[in-house]
Amino acid sequence: MGNDEYTKKLEKVIQELIRPIKNLPFHLIIKSLSGYEVDKFNPDDENHRITLEALKEVARLSCRLINKEGIKRKRANEVGNDIEKFVKEAFIKFDYKADKPTTSAGKKKSTGYPDLEFCVLDNQYHYLECKSYNVKNMNSSMRTFYLSPAKDFKITHPGIHFIICFEIYQDHKEEDFNVYKTRGWKILDAYNLDIDLKYEFNSDNRRLYKPDLILAEEDI
Repeated sequence: MGNDEYTKKLEKVIQELIRPIKNLPFHLIIKSLSGYEVDKFNPDDENHRITLEALKEVARLSCRLINKEGIKRKRANEVGNDIEKFVKEAFIKFDYKADKPTTSAGKKKSTGYPDLEFCVLDNQYHYLECKSYNVKNMNSSMRTFYLSPAKDFKITHPGIHFIICFEIYQDHKEEDFNVYKTRGWKILDAYNLDIDLKYEFNSDNRRLYKPDLILAEEDI
């Protein structure tokens, strides 16, 4: 195969690779990545109903905690980073178990999906992702949910995958920061969530700063 023909085939493969794959079912992605089933919330299951009622209590208390303290951030899209601590505090106040998920290697991992692993009933653990939203952007196509594969994944057992979402608004300003509070909450079941796969190309510093790439440099 000549170089030109090989190059054309490689270009075609790359073009196919970078096309996003749309509307993949969340529960199948989790099963493929972790080997564990995602349970769908069943309103006829008493244990599921008890768990949801407990989550409602946690959501209400989380709102009170958020509004009492306020979340100081310069931008609204940063608020979601602070939601988890209020939710975890609410779980603890109700004597429920909630912590960062333990990975397959036995480590507590904060980054990546999901935020929390919790237990309301004995030995029945589920997962929880914490989010914030502005009601004005609810119907936008802006990406707000992320799930990345990892060798040491945070999903280590079956369970329901809940998402708890708080509607936030800017209450006032303090110096250079906006102070955000919440008007309400939503609890979602992620089982039927449609997610997209978008590839990216990346490199590292070792390759980025190779001598043969540097055109000019100077120390001052």
